[in-house]
Amino acid sequence: MKTLSSLNHLFITIFLHNFSAVMVIPAITDVTMSALCPGRDECSLAIYLTGFQQASKEEGDGKTVAIESSLLDSLSLILLNIHGDPSHHRAWNVGDDAFNREYVGQVWPESFAYRSIEPCNSSLRNCTSPDIKIFIAAILAYSRTRHFFYAYYVAKTLIAMVCEGSVPCLALAYVADNVPEGRRASAFGILSGIASSAFVCGNLSTRFLSTASTFQVSASVAIASLVYMRFFLQDSIIDEQLTAPILTSKGKPKGKGKDYATNEIPSKNVQIFKSAPSLEDMLCLLKSSVTLSQAAVVAFFYSLAEVGLHASLLYYLKARFHFNKDQFADLMVITGIAGTISQSLLNNLQLVLMPILAPALGEARLLAVGLFFTCVHVFLYSIAWTFWVPYVAAMFSVLFVFSQPCMRSIVSKQVGSCEQGKAQGCISGISSFANVISPLVFSPLTALFLSERAPFHFPGFSIMCVGFASMIAFIQSLMIRIAPPIANEKVCNSNYVDA
Repeated sequence: MKTLSSLNHLFITIFLHNFSAVMVIPAITDVTMSALCPGRDECSLAIYLTGFQQASKEEGDGKTVAIESSLLDSLSLILLNIHGDPSHHRAWNVGDDAFNREYVGQVWPESFAYRSIEPCNSSLRNCTSPDIKIFIAAILAYSRTRHFFYAYYVAKTLIAMVCEGSVPCLALAYVADNVPEGRRASAFGILSGIASSAFVCGNLSTRFLSTASTFQVSASVAIASLVYMRFFLQDSIIDEQLTAPILTSKGKPKGKGKDYATNEIPSKNVQIFKSAPSLEDMLCLLKSSVTLSQAAVVAFFYSLAEVGLHASLLYYLKARFHFNKDQFADLMVITGIAGTISQSLLNNLQLVLMPILAPALGEARLLAVGLFFTCVHVFLYSIAWTFWVPYVAAMFSVLFVFSQPCMRSIVSKQVGSCEQGKAQGCISGISSFANVISPLVFSPLTALFLSERAPFHFPGFSIMCVGFASMIAFIQSLMIRIAPPIANEKVCNSNYVDA
C-alpha cells in the first residue's frame, strides 16, 4: 500500500512532463508566423492550420495541451466517483452504489480512463506518449524553418490524435490503483496542484528564454522526464487490499455488481462496458427533462465559446497589439495563477460552500454567475483598445469557478441514479461536438477579420462572436428552472442495457 510520500517520483515525472509541454505554447505562435509568413503579424494560413490541428486532436475536456491540469481536475472527479469518495458523491448528488455501478459501466471510464490505460497496460513506463513527446520537441529544437515546421505540424497532429491526454489519465489511474480510498482525494488534489504549478513555471521560464532556447530546454526537460520515469518510477502494482482498484491483478477491469464491490476476480468472461447509447437514446434522455435539455444547450455554447477563444486569441493579440512570446507568457502566467486560485475555490465550493450557497442562491443562479463573468472576460478581449486590457481580461479567469460544477450538478439531479453515467456522458458528448466544430468556425472568421479582405475594420469581431456564443449560454442559464430530483428509476426504456 503506497502512501502519499511514496508518490513523489510520480509527482516529479508529471511536473517535468507538463513543464516541457507548456513551455512551447507561448512561443509556437511566433514560430508558426515566422515559418509561414515571415515578417508579418497576420497570417491566414497559420490560423487555418492551427484551427484544423485543434479540431483534429479534440479531447474529452475539449482543451489542448495548454492546460492539462483542467483534464486532471475533471478526471479526478470521475475517479473519485468511481472509487467511492463519499464527500464528492454528496457534493454532486450521486452518492449511492447504484450510481457507482452505472457510472463504471457506461461512459466515463470507457472514454477516458480505460481507453487510455488499456493500450499502455496501466503503466506510465509502458506508455509511448513521453517518448514521442521528445521526438516532437526535438524537431523545432533543431530548426524552425518552414520545412521543419511542417514536419513538426504533421507529426504533432497525427500523434495528438492517438495519444493526446494519455499521461494525465495514466497518472490518475496510477494514484487510484496505489492509494487507499481515504487518501485519494488528497492525492488527486496534489496531482492537480503539481500540474498547475508546472503550467505557471513553464510559462514563466519561457518569458526569460529566447525562442530557440525555449524549444531546446523543452526537449531537454522532456528527456529528463523520460529518464527519471524509467529509472525511478515503478510500474503500477495493483494492491488487492484496495476496495476498488481500476484493474485486477490480471490487468483487466473489474466487473459490475458483486465483482465490483469485492476483490473477487470473475470466474467467467463478463462484458465490462455496456453497448454505446444510440442517438435515439440520447434524444429520449434529453426530451425527458426540460432542465436537462437546457443544460445541454448551455454546455454546447459554453464549449463552443471556450474552444473558439483558444483557437483565435493569440493570433488576434499578435495582429492587434504585436504581442510576442513574452507577452503571451505573461498572459498565461496570469491565467495559470488565476486557475490555481479557482481550483482551490472549487475544492472549497464542492466540500464546504456549495451546500451553503446552492440552497440560498440556487445552482442555476450560480451557473449564471460563472457564465456572466465568462462573457465579460471574452468581450473585454474583443474590444481591447490598448495593450493592458488583455491582462485585465485574463484576471477574470478566477471567476469562472461556478460554471462546470453547477452544470454537472444540475444534470445529475434530472435523472435517476441508474442513468447518471448516460446523462453526464451525453453532456460531455455534446461538449465534445462543440469542441470539434468551434475552431472550424472561428478560425476562418479570425483569419478574415485580421486580413485586408475584412468587410469592415473590426479585428476583434471573431472574439466578439465567441462572446455572443457565451452570452447565449448565459441567457439560457437564466431560463433554467430546477425540477425536483428524479427518483432512482430510468427515464427512458432503451437498448442501453446492463452487461
